[in-house]
Amino acid sequence: MAKSADLIGDMPVGTWVDRLVPAPMLPYAKLIRLDRPIGWWLLLWPCWWSTAMAADASTAYLPDPVLLVLFLIGSVVMRGAGCTYNDIVDKDFDAKVARTAARPIASGAVSRAQALAFLIGLGLIGLAVLVSLNPFAIMVGLASLPLVFTYPFMKRITYWPQAWLGITFTYGALMGWAGVRGELDPAAFALYAGCFFWTLHYDTVYAHQDKEDDLIVGVKSAALALGEKTKPALLVFIAGFMGLVALAGWLADLHWAFFALLALPLGHLLWQALTVNIHDTRDCLAKFKSNRHMGWLLFAAIIVGRVLAGDGAA
Repeated sequence: MAKSADLIGDMPVGTWVDRLVPAPMLPYAKLIRLDRPIGWWLLLWPCWWSTAMAADASTAYLPDPVLLVLFLIGSVVMRGAGCTYNDIVDKDFDAKVARTAARPIASGAVSRAQALAFLIGLGLIGLAVLVSLNPFAIMVGLASLPLVFTYPFMKRITYWPQAWLGITFTYGALMGWAGVRGELDPAAFALYAGCFFWTLHYDTVYAHQDKEDDLIVGVKSAALALGEKTKPALLVFIAGFMGLVALAGWLADLHWAFFALLALPLGHLLWQALTVNIHDTRDCLAKFKSNRHMGWLLFAAIIVGRVLAGDGAA
């Protein structure tokens, strides 16, 4: 995590991106948050969890490595496309707030027309990844587009844009399963529902960084809606997430070891909820970023549960 002295607004400076990306492309690298990988990790994890949970004998009950790579590429590209689209929509809001005024579109380093052309390019790369999947997965992926296009506007009309993000950003829980099985089973929907609550958890924590700026520009968030009731709400979100993930594992016939190993991601999430200081932006950001580690814990639990269940059935 960058120190406060290494930030211009909310943009890290002096990172590997600043050192390695050619100057003409640097504003675009900043635009897609290439120096802030947590965003694509959060988009990727539901894809990988679902891919691992759906694994079958064709890959020795291990997650298909080709699908893992495709979802990795897709997550990086589509997160970048989402950031670009969001910044195009929010240009006027971002320019009014010190934390976001230095972003490439808000600052004028990238014009809206240039950003739109760049967005189209990212979309074409994402489309190339999508058409590499089976026909059913392609249809599932295309069905998510209305959710993506409407998300940036939710904070203007509801105090719960985090709920819309939960529907949108965790769509990979369906994509992974569809990519492996060519269909959607109840386990995939249970995992998708669980990831909805996970998003409510981490993005509410994240939103506490922005609550003062949100009040200035007149947008809404769960952080403003919950206020001092945030911590109890986080515990509810965690319970919903872990309960539905356990249900997904049961529906997918995972080995009992999976359920025992769920104690590890559960413990990590409880640590986040019980120790986060919602009045300290740096602590909120650190807890938010730590969800990448929670993702690895759950991914490992799913792999163990899938492999042991498959070996037992063989």
